[in-house]
Amino acid sequence: FIVKLATTEKKEKKKQMTKLFVISKSKITTIALILLLTISAILVAFPYVIAQTETKKTYPFIGAIPNPVGVNQEVLIHVGISHQLASVEYGWENLTVTVTKPDGTSETLGPYRTDATGGTGAVYVPTMVGTYTLRTNFPEQILDVAVAGTAAGTLMEASTSEPLDLIVQDESIQYYQAHSLPNEYWARPIDAQLREWSTITGNWLERRPPNFFAAGNGDAPESAHILWAKPLQSGGLIGGDFDALSYEHGDAYEGKWVPSVIINGILYYNLYEADGGSNVEQKVCAVDLKTGEELWCKTLGNNERLEFGQIMYWDSYNVHGAYPYLWTVVGSTWNAYDPFTGRLEYSMAGVPRITNLYGSKGEIYGYTVNINAGWMTMWNSSRVVSDEGSWLTAATGTTLNASRGIEWNVTIPTGLPGSAAVYLEDRVIGGNFGGTGRPTPDPVALWGISARPGHEGELLFNTTWNLPSPGMYARIVKSASLEDGVFVVGLKETRQYCAFSIDTGKKLWGPTESEQYLNMYSILSGGSHPDCIVYGKLITTGMAGTVNCYNVKTGTLLWTFAAHDPCNEILWSANWPLQMAFVTDGKVYVSHQEHSTIDPRARGAPFICLDIETGDVIWKMDGGLRSTRWGGGAIIADSTIALFNTYDNQIYALGKGPSAITVTAPDMGVPLGSSVILRGTVTDESAGTKESVLTARFPNGVPVVSDACMSEWMKYVYMQFERPADAVGVTVKLEAVDPNGNYQNLGTATSDSYGNYGFTFEPEIEGQYTIIATFEGSDSYYGSTSTTYLTVDSAPSASTPIEPDTETPDNQTPDNEQPDIETPDTETPDTEAPTTEAPLISTEVAIITAVAVACVIGAAAFWTLRKRK
Repeated sequence: FIVKLATTEKKEKKKQMTKLFVISKSKITTIALILLLTISAILVAFPYVIAQTETKKTYPFIGAIPNPVGVNQEVLIHVGISHQLASVEYGWENLTVTVTKPDGTSETLGPYRTDATGGTGAVYVPTMVGTYTLRTNFPEQILDVAVAGTAAGTLMEASTSEPLDLIVQDESIQYYQAHSLPNEYWARPIDAQLREWSTITGNWLERRPPNFFAAGNGDAPESAHILWAKPLQSGGLIGGDFDALSYEHGDAYEGKWVPSVIINGILYYNLYEADGGSNVEQKVCAVDLKTGEELWCKTLGNNERLEFGQIMYWDSYNVHGAYPYLWTVVGSTWNAYDPFTGRLEYSMAGVPRITNLYGSKGEIYGYTVNINAGWMTMWNSSRVVSDEGSWLTAATGTTLNASRGIEWNVTIPTGLPGSAAVYLEDRVIGGNFGGTGRPTPDPVALWGISARPGHEGELLFNTTWNLPSPGMYARIVKSASLEDGVFVVGLKETRQYCAFSIDTGKKLWGPTESEQYLNMYSILSGGSHPDCIVYGKLITTGMAGTVNCYNVKTGTLLWTFAAHDPCNEILWSANWPLQMAFVTDGKVYVSHQEHSTIDPRARGAPFICLDIETGDVIWKMDGGLRSTRWGGGAIIADSTIALFNTYDNQIYALGKGPSAITVTAPDMGVPLGSSVILRGTVTDESAGTKESVLTARFPNGVPVVSDACMSEWMKYVYMQFERPADAVGVTVKLEAVDPNGNYQNLGTATSDSYGNYGFTFEPEIEGQYTIIATFEGSDSYYGSTSTTYLTVDSAPSASTPIEPDTETPDNQTPDNEQPDIETPDTETPDTEAPTTEAPLISTEVAIITAVAVACVIGAAAFWTLRKRK
């Protein structure tokens, strides 16, 4: 019983405990549910509170420039909101512009993304006359990064701008008028507003620009006119016991004036040759290209030498402008100097060995190809310095790690034969051409690798080509053309050329007809007689003394020019060996040079300018401007040539120079009906004519002469050759404005070789004339104008009657006093008035008659007085 009772009590207690637990569990569930609902309500309410406090009203805007505008003219629409963003990488998204046209129809422009200022621009062209209405639509969006007191995550409200009326009219509005190119002497700096002048200006940054093409220079010299000459080192004839021998000029292997650079109208060059390197004094000089004035000449760094130049255009959200540099190279370190002052700006250490290429904004870049390891890199100088909004701000005066300039590194096929030979903007071309002078492997291997964005390292082609004959030496021409899609191979033994596609490596044409046998040396050396591809033409020069022009698409020979040596000064050729100087403005400039010049030097070496379309000579100077093989060749910038002349070791500048004209007329008035002679001078005002050596020879100024005799005249003026007997002056135009304000073209005169001219004319009316003398300029000189004045008096009249004076003259005493003298008793005969009209007598007769009458009266008075005494 007791056991049963105890068991019953335990069961009852357990039942109560279970009931209690169930009740507690229900309460807990209820409480939890209440809490969950409360928290949910709070969580729902909380974002609502936040949204209310972090919503921001926006203020969109719309602008249109110009307004009003002509139909079918461009309008720049300015669209955005007034709120800026935190950084340059941010912008408001998906803005649109609603355009309601005059006919009631509408269109939506966009969507647009703004820059960090909150705005952006878009071009719109209205096509009908009337009033357009424009509105900016800003869609709701979240601000990602806090800025200007607005928190990150703020909801920027959608909004629409106030309407803007765009007035479109029939008449076109006037834009800023283009400026004309200069027709008179000009100099640097050039006002940035004269944008059109970019066609005649330019810079020279490297030893040889691609394909020798000098951009700009649209007024490249068409005569041999010299602006100035400046000695570089001792040069010319030694004299005395040395007979016909001359001073050394650097050929061979000791070249002078190399390399040279022109930036912003200033010529930079190394004063000394490279021998000795930094162990001896080295200086870089800066002179004005147009005047030869030395601006500075100093040692850069530790006796560093100028290697090349750069004009880097930095176009970012902060800066839009160019930074010029002169670069020196010491091992793998490049040092940048300010061209205007010569101050060190910054350095880059560890620059890879590359063939310099210049990008569209002046950045220097290049490719490194490792065929064995199978990789290829692109290095870009601009990445070393900055990839932000400003250029060099924090890096000035520092040395930067050039490895930062590696823009990409990609794998390429391994085992390609030979080596890289040609570096173009978006590809590298190579092959197994063998060493200089050695037979080329047959077949020839040709390959190309892409550097085009998105295709870096891709193999373009890997092909072979069989030589026309076994055992030949083939040389790939360095100046391939991306524009024309070709590269050219020269065959030494036969002096022929073949062209290949830069896309496939397939032969396009060739071999050409054989050139003269001496050009085998040109193909062999390559560097001293390089060819070029420009204006769709392949131009070759060389030891044969010819310039050959081929159609680069077909290989057709278009023309040939031979630089004949009429006096047989060259001992082994009938022509002067030639090298390319540069191509620009539709002209090919070539000069003479030799690998190792003999002495006495051959006389009469030419400098030649040819028309690239016809091969015709535009101008040529024989025996005035001899170039160099190992030194610096002729260069051009701002349509002005600078070169080193090995005949006298002087630097010369060639181009259009200023002129001055004078005109004089008689100082005293001339009677109407008389002839008048106008006289004047026309002189060369180039800077070189003001040097003491020339002012001593030409005290009245250097005369201006015609283009036809310019080459010989310049040799006479600057190189002291004989005065050309056939030199003639230039045409002078004489004009006048008569006393009534009427214009008169009096005629023209031709100045003589002494710079003088004269012109005779007969004025037609009385009064003051303005005389205008004008030299309109030529290929050698800019024009000039001068004025003077001429007075024309009335002509003496032959019809004016003159009556004799009948008064008795007074007797004068030596002191000019007038004593009182009694009138003589004897009467003087009265002169009866004529009864008929007095005859007309000339002025001369009247004067003689008056004198005679005075003598008679004087004699009568004398005898009367004598009788009284």
